[in-house]
Amino acid sequence: MNHLFYQCRKGTKSQRHKAAISCFLLLASFLSSAQQKEQDTTKINQLDDVLVTAVRATSKTPVSFSNLSKKEIASRNLGQDIPILMNFLPSVVTTSDAGNGVGYTGIRVRGSDATRVNVTINGIPYNDSESHGTFWVNMPDFASSTESLQLQRGVGTSTNGAGAFGASLNVLTDSYSEKASGEISNSFGSFNTRKHTVKFSTGLLNDHFEIAGRLSNIDSHGYIDRAFSELHSYFLQGTYVGKSTLIKALVFGGKERTYQSWNGIDAATLESDRTFNPSGMYTDANGDVRFYDNETDNYRQDHYQLHLNQNFSENWNLNFALHYTKGKGYYENYKEDAAFEDYGLLPVGAETATDLIAQKWLDNDFYGYTFSLNYKNDKLDLLIGGGGNKYNGAHFGKVIWARFASQSEPGDHYYDDCADKTDNNAFTKVNYQLTEKLNLFGDVQFRNVGYRADGAQATVVDDNFNFFNPKAGLNYTLDGKSTFYFSYAIANREPNRTDYEGGSVKPEKLGDFELGWRFSASKFRLNINGYYMRYKDQLVLTGALDDVGNPIRTNVGKSYRAGIEAEAVVKILKKFTWRSNMTISSNKNQDFVIDNGSGLVNLGDTNIAFSPNIIVGNMLVFQPAESLSLALMTKFVDQQYMSNIDDENSKLDAYTQTDFSISYELKTKKIFKSIIFTGLLNNVFDEKYVSNGADYGGGYIYYFPQAGINFLAGMTLKF
Repeated sequence: MNHLFYQCRKGTKSQRHKAAISCFLLLASFLSSAQQKEQDTTKINQLDDVLVTAVRATSKTPVSFSNLSKKEIASRNLGQDIPILMNFLPSVVTTSDAGNGVGYTGIRVRGSDATRVNVTINGIPYNDSESHGTFWVNMPDFASSTESLQLQRGVGTSTNGAGAFGASLNVLTDSYSEKASGEISNSFGSFNTRKHTVKFSTGLLNDHFEIAGRLSNIDSHGYIDRAFSELHSYFLQGTYVGKSTLIKALVFGGKERTYQSWNGIDAATLESDRTFNPSGMYTDANGDVRFYDNETDNYRQDHYQLHLNQNFSENWNLNFALHYTKGKGYYENYKEDAAFEDYGLLPVGAETATDLIAQKWLDNDFYGYTFSLNYKNDKLDLLIGGGGNKYNGAHFGKVIWARFASQSEPGDHYYDDCADKTDNNAFTKVNYQLTEKLNLFGDVQFRNVGYRADGAQATVVDDNFNFFNPKAGLNYTLDGKSTFYFSYAIANREPNRTDYEGGSVKPEKLGDFELGWRFSASKFRLNINGYYMRYKDQLVLTGALDDVGNPIRTNVGKSYRAGIEAEAVVKILKKFTWRSNMTISSNKNQDFVIDNGSGLVNLGDTNIAFSPNIIVGNMLVFQPAESLSLALMTKFVDQQYMSNIDDENSKLDAYTQTDFSISYELKTKKIFKSIIFTGLLNNVFDEKYVSNGADYGGGYIYYFPQAGINFLAGMTLKF
């Protein structure tokens, strides 16, 4: 076993792959033999939930959070990405490069971009180790394999992976099914968008074993010119269920090919041709403007997870997981008048530059383990958890065509960079019922991060960080309906690869105060939460993007985000339900200093980029019958600056987006158990809005327009 783990860490790439598979098989064999000795204990009805116990909040946790169930996700799951399905949650702003929610999508929570939203899947870190981003395009239609998700706003509770500086998102994949089932789902819509999904489950065989899976295909032309998406994904799980044991082996992943649409358009083009896409544009030898037809992003990502949950008694519970992720892909660009020296080429005669086509590759491996041990009785809920992860990334570039090829040979690399990152953490969480009404929450995490990068183009990095992240709070139950809570949390976070390349190398620190009131009655639920997030050296968005659309950030000295979030669910009539949320906030850089070319200038307090002061979400649901549901959904996002200097010319206008959805289930007695018809009309009032942009300074401002009125319609056959 030690030899296998050595190969996982130090062996060649082939040895690491084989060793990882061997580790999975060896552990599965061990657990299977251990199960033979299992003693009769209290039966657990739903073991899957404990896979995320370590990272999820409950009603006794003094933090602000929202849950989305499988049923709520299914009502809008017609091909759009998970961030778009979360659009109507509190403090959330979403955007789509292609304009219609398919392909590359983004999310910001409380003004913090996706690199600052910690994401875990079954407790396993998902954020990219170097960029900290979450690229859902690599796992298309993952919503179809999601049992539930929870979005914690602010620092939240301790979790695995990069620290949460805006929010943390935990996803739980499909539970096992006791009965055999099958599902075929197809949807079609605007911009030639279509999704095809097939799912199956064997049910519990011999009351213990289940195999389930999914295959999906999504294609879309996109709202933006040529912003097509060709997406394929799969999900396969095997489950063993015992009286006190759950073993799950999961393999899932996807392959994407998308035409690049991450450049945006300027204000004049926005007015005259809002779907224009400058990506791939070049001038040929005859002086004609053309577009390169393979200006694409291509990536494949495969995930392997092995989970063990063991209940030792009514009080003790253990989770242990191994994981491995393999990612490999490239993006391809047509370059005009590229300097020979930038690509390791020698001049050809009098020529110093050439048109060429280049590919930039990323080949990476990410693997590790997570664990949690939980003790629970009437008064105490104690959890000890953590994990260790290792990342190896190879970055390299290839020229696949050049008008003047110079001395290049097929397969030559014009740069080779490498990166290694280790991430180890351990945390202890405790909920203790001090009195009948007062509950104490404590959470302490220690995290060690080591990051090394070097190469022909990479900034040389060799850093090691030790972060101590304590959290504490109180939960007071006034009566059976009202609960008040208060918490304070400290979080620390390391810079990402782009930050190092831009010279922003300081880790950031956050102190997060949360104060809230939860009220719950039979026809009315309300949660009001106030927050004050005080930052030191916060890495705020500058407004600029790098050459692959990643946001560029910079350290600022002191800054804060303060606001009030209100979320309500009202049962107006027996068949009408109103869900509403509102966030009112102030997001400021304090004593913000810039260099205007003549010297340093202190601008005082300025607005943090991409941080709207008001965000409102509304959903009116009408359910005239159990099988029929209609919903009218509205999202308002206030104006937001794209830079940190309060430039009125660098601002996204406020917008309102309204969607309408309908779902009808037809129960049948032959062949199918039921047939579900689903429809979604997006942007009902054809609002011409822009949800994202870029400001490179000097008046170079670009916009990412979103689609006008469009639709998706689908049918699901269940049997």
